[in-house]
Amino acid sequence: MRFNRILLSTTLVVVALVIQVSVLARLQLPGAVPDLVLLTVLGLALVYGHVGGALIGFGAGLLSDLAPPADHAAGRYALVLCVVGYLAGLAKPETGRLRSASGPLVVVVGAAIGSTLLYAGVGALVGDTAARHVGLGGLLFTAALYDLLLAPFTVPLIIALARRAENDPLGESSSGTKATDVSAGWLSSGTGLRIGNQRGGGLRMKAAKARVARAGRIKGVKRL
Repeated sequence: MRFNRILLSTTLVVVALVIQVSVLARLQLPGAVPDLVLLTVLGLALVYGHVGGALIGFGAGLLSDLAPPADHAAGRYALVLCVVGYLAGLAKPETGRLRSASGPLVVVVGAAIGSTLLYAGVGALVGDTAARHVGLGGLLFTAALYDLLLAPFTVPLIIALARRAENDPLGESSSGTKATDVSAGWLSSGTGLRIGNQRGGGLRMKAAKARVARAGRIKGVKRL
């Protein structure tokens, strides 16, 4: 990943994690907690593709695992967001432009339900049965509802920031400088060819004048 992608992704993930831990987790909403980190990963994956989405998802999930209050094994949510980021990146449009808002909303709902199921499944493998006591059905419904309500205010902004970071002004200026250098090289080479032709034409004119002058002198001698 390029430096501007890493910098932007890290900043957005850290800001989303801080807001989620310090604000959203303290709202005491029934069921699940609105997952702002998940929405951040989805927005970046829709711009950077499946590879970038997987890397960003793994990093964001690992930070979420280590952020207090950490009540589960480290790496559990990193695995979940890595898979979700990879799958969401597969939905990246080929042209890089989203035709409608329905596509990202479907991705958000699918990611909210899929991440909850995958998180509960991994927890069941390691002996964590908290999802059974809370109620998996209620978690799935509230996770999809909260993320769907939060998505219109976050995902478009994240996508816009990621696309703007892709337009690197330094890269454009360097490419423009290269193009200018190339065009200048073509002009200079063309000028050199023209100068060479002019020099060659001047030499031929001098040679022709010299031949005419010699012929005139020889004819003059014969007249005598």
